[in-house]
Amino acid sequence: MPETDALFDLPESRATLPPAPEGWPQQPVAKVLLETPVPHLDRYFDYLIPQELDTAAKPGVRVKVRFGHQQLFGWLIQRTDTIDTVARLTRLQKVVSVMPVLEPKVLELAQLIAQDYGSITADVLRAVIPRRVAGVERDIAQQLDDDTVPAPPVIEAPPATPVDETTGPTFAWDLLDGAEQLFTPGHPGHYALTLASAHASWDAMGVLADAAQRLAALQQTSLVIVPDHKHLSRLQRQLKERVGTRGFAMLSGDQGNTARYRSFLQILNGQHRIVVGTRSAIWAPLAHIDMIMVWEPTSDHLIEPRTPYFHVHAVARRRATQHGSRLVLASTSRAIDVQHLVATGELTQIGADRDIRKALAPRVVATSDSFHAERDPLAQIARIPHMAYRAARDALDGKHGDPGPVLVQVARAGFIPGLFCARCGESARCTHCAGPLGYTDRLAVQRHEATCRWCGIKERSFSCHNCQGNQLRAGARGVHRTADELGRAFPMTPIMSSSADHLLVTVADQPAIVIATPGAEPVAPKGYAAALLLDGDAQLQREGLNVPEEVLGHWMRAAKLVRPAGDGGVVVVTAQYDDAVAALVQMNPIAWADRQLGQRQQLGLPPAMRVAEILGPIDELHKMMRGTPLPYQADESPWIGPVGIDEQSYRALLFFPQHVADRVITALKTTRAQLSARGESTAVRLRIDPTDVL
Repeated sequence: MPETDALFDLPESRATLPPAPEGWPQQPVAKVLLETPVPHLDRYFDYLIPQELDTAAKPGVRVKVRFGHQQLFGWLIQRTDTIDTVARLTRLQKVVSVMPVLEPKVLELAQLIAQDYGSITADVLRAVIPRRVAGVERDIAQQLDDDTVPAPPVIEAPPATPVDETTGPTFAWDLLDGAEQLFTPGHPGHYALTLASAHASWDAMGVLADAAQRLAALQQTSLVIVPDHKHLSRLQRQLKERVGTRGFAMLSGDQGNTARYRSFLQILNGQHRIVVGTRSAIWAPLAHIDMIMVWEPTSDHLIEPRTPYFHVHAVARRRATQHGSRLVLASTSRAIDVQHLVATGELTQIGADRDIRKALAPRVVATSDSFHAERDPLAQIARIPHMAYRAARDALDGKHGDPGPVLVQVARAGFIPGLFCARCGESARCTHCAGPLGYTDRLAVQRHEATCRWCGIKERSFSCHNCQGNQLRAGARGVHRTADELGRAFPMTPIMSSSADHLLVTVADQPAIVIATPGAEPVAPKGYAAALLLDGDAQLQREGLNVPEEVLGHWMRAAKLVRPAGDGGVVVVTAQYDDAVAALVQMNPIAWADRQLGQRQQLGLPPAMRVAEILGPIDELHKMMRGTPLPYQADESPWIGPVGIDEQSYRALLFFPQHVADRVITALKTTRAQLSARGESTAVRLRIDPTDVL
């Protein structure tokens, strides 16, 4: 049956421009996105632009407006002649920013990410634009007015490197199968890269810097994201040696407001072809990007800690598609999420072939291996088995190669960060705040003086709340306790420690023992002579779906800092021989990730399935669960929970397949906004694909 016209064509009722003595400028209606966390206000509102703000009111500037009985900040998104409301319009009160700092493509990307994570655009923009510094903004605006903005510096390509060279100042990209496509202009491929080593010319930050330099020499723009300040410091030093201080821009929360905002505005005005930084740098306002590189893409540091809790690698994939650019997710290991993208065809695997990997790998030994266990029966209970001690002694003495530093990876910082009741095994807790107790140093052990890690109060007369016992025993041993033990085992040997509170970036190629927590391992230019991976079982026994992946990632990062087996490099891991240990011994994280992915697909677990988490008061969770129309049928409720996580908050989980993800997330977002508009739900928090709840 053909479509028919409506029975009645009623005229649209819209507000009209009120009279103004000074008249109205062209396109006097501003579409403004308010900076408010309220879900149902995630849309544009119409405001009038007075004549005195005509010049300053450009799309992309920050403005101040009246909304109801309050004043709010917002973003001027668009100027039009059309009024889309019947309400009486008010005027813009103030244009806050001198320059339009919200670039259209960045706004479009923020809207996509808000949709992907069931959030609102204003929450995403909070992470996009650095805090404004008016003086810096005026300086850059003056440069634009005077036409004195410097052009990007000319950068020369790095010198050629022989194909078979594996050490030196530049990286031989010919060693990676398929790497030639990374520098082909206009090639939009997305890749997963696993480096075969992590020192000398294979040093990860050197590899990323080399790629950025090569692209800049070809007049191409690159964006490089690293997880933390330690990696950024190393990357910054590598780039300074290659392209100079003016050859790149940096965006990081550690810069300070003034330096960060200046870098942001310089990038916005096209002064740099190389941009590097931590999590927030993924939003760098580049008009065009040729390649995005993300190091350790599944690191917890690359997950936004505030709503909408986006993952940087997800933003990078969206942005690479938006710009038609190449994308490289690189690591020394292989995350299961990344392997899932390889399996689905979203990423293409590139890397060194088997012969090169074998030539660069150290010898890896597990103390739980039956051959070694028979020769050292105490290896299973000793924290530092005889095999590990011997490997360290030989490396320091140069028995199998040049003497060099020994890396010792431990699970925790501190001295003895965890204490337990010696009678019943309950965790020792502070009587004031219920925080965990620990010993801060050797003197505290001698005094039996435990300290709360939360409130800092000292407990001198411990009494267990479970059995009233008053004796304590040590749990995990931290960096400082390990340094104390190894200092006695290796007298006259320099002992260094590296953890979050005292971070070492590099160490010299001299005999020394370097004790580090996972992620804080410094780099030795020529590689460590040996590595001891302690506390393996304690790490693997933690709860969590991703624990084996995280632990294997820590081990792989440490192992690839060690010299090849041909140069005497050896790695000793003290853990029960399970799948993760086998992957380390074989130095094959890709095969392990592929097996784990297959198991998760059979069990219906992430990343084969998507997950939504809602948190809040139980009555509000029930309203959201009942009010969300899911785009698929189930015999029983697909929700898991709610379950209590504290006295006031509850959590519910929803698993759903990828092919309905867009519709499920949209339904959750819509229901949350509707409940908010009716005042029935104001405290529900929504997270998509959380990594810390499974």
